[in-house]
Amino acid sequence: MGLIIGIDLGGSTTKIVGLNDGTILSPMFITAADPITSLFGAFGKYVYDNGFQLSDIEHVMLTGVGSSGVTQPIYGLPTTTADEFQADGLGARFDSGLTHLTVVSMGTGTTLVRVDGDEIRHIGGLGIGGGTLQGLAHLLLNTTNFHEIVELASKGDIEHINLQIKDICKNDLEGLPLHATASLFGKVRHSNPSQADIAKGLICMVLETIGSGAVLSNLNRKADDFVLIGNMTRLPECKDVFPKIEEIYGVRFHIPAHATFCTALGAALAFDSMREA
Repeated sequence: MGLIIGIDLGGSTTKIVGLNDGTILSPMFITAADPITSLFGAFGKYVYDNGFQLSDIEHVMLTGVGSSGVTQPIYGLPTTTADEFQADGLGARFDSGLTHLTVVSMGTGTTLVRVDGDEIRHIGGLGIGGGTLQGLAHLLLNTTNFHEIVELASKGDIEHINLQIKDICKNDLEGLPLHATASLFGKVRHSNPSQADIAKGLICMVLETIGSGAVLSNLNRKADDFVLIGNMTRLPECKDVFPKIEEIYGVRFHIPAHATFCTALGAALAFDSMREA
């Protein structure tokens, strides 16, 4: 069996990963002005940096919103498009080692995919994600640069932004610890927040809404394990926000080792399913 290349092609970012006999090879992230430029830039750099020959590659598997514009084989190699929701599920299942999970794919918006063994199905989504963060940062902070927002937030204090249970009640409420959020951005009228505080508040608002929304969407499914994937798993605030949601709801959030690349990984894994069909 040759090397399988999985590529998650977004609007301007591309994630690429190689898969050889179940081994993940050199995940790579590329940003470019448009999907096609990003695709060929990522593929060329990946092959060159790893010293691969085109003859080493058995198949190229594409997924993501940008893949719909690709209508011909990549460098003459057999090329197939994989369903993005299936790729989310396959990649998250493989990377987490879990067989029953809900995938929370945090991209421009958020998609939710339920995995029960070999059954993978899209169960919904949220219109909030990285696009929300960048849009609000543009309005409030005059930047859409992801790294600038993260750097600014590192100096912020969430207690200057969110109204917490401890601000309105002296004792824990049933199921709600004192540090739980009572109102996102509920304190800004009285706290005179800095730009750094606002950046911290925006990131935490997006992550907390995604986490709570994912849990609430699964209440009737008795889902306990949620696997977070996508670019936003790189946000440092994930380490603070999601454990607090775990405490409130009694669930578990996982960020696997290759969380940023899980959809690309899932596309590569989909080749085995395609071959067996």
